[in-house]
Amino acid sequence: MPSTEIIANEAIYQKVILGAINDCEDFLWIATADLKDLHVKKGRRMIPLLEVFSNLIDDGVSVRLIHAKEPGPAFRTDFDRFPNLLTGLEMILCPRAHFKMVVVDGKVAYTGSANLTGAGMGAKNKDRRNFETGIFTDDPKMVNELMNQFDALWIGEPCHTCQRKAHCVTYHELIG
Repeated sequence: MPSTEIIANEAIYQKVILGAINDCEDFLWIATADLKDLHVKKGRRMIPLLEVFSNLIDDGVSVRLIHAKEPGPAFRTDFDRFPNLLTGLEMILCPRAHFKMVVVDGKVAYTGSANLTGAGMGAKNKDRRNFETGIFTDDPKMVNELMNQFDALWIGEPCHTCQRKAHCVTYHELIG
């Protein structure tokens, strides 16, 4: 039976980042307005989430990311540490993207207020993280609806009438 639950603060980090993303086998779709250098726990140390993406890509997972503004310099520095991201991590910068979601393998999804940042995803110390809330679900209908929203933007459905499309770029265009 499908389940849907409200998750908040550190539970977002636990359920989405440490749980669903680490269990990803086929594809990972992420949409976020803000994109910063997020570090996650791996054993006794913290590693960049980009290292997790790099490992997923090495395992044959397709990783797509829609974000609304340029990533910060720390993100770019970490990005350069993992050469397979250049060809394996598909990214689109769309200044109108403000939705936040994570879809894993078309089986589970998160949507809510949290950006893909340490403060947003609950990865920071409890006294430094944002207060965030979202929904985590394995309900096929809900997951499909979220995937449809992501996919419509990914394929450029709203682009022909968008008055900001001149600002949209792939990461390859951004760095090269």
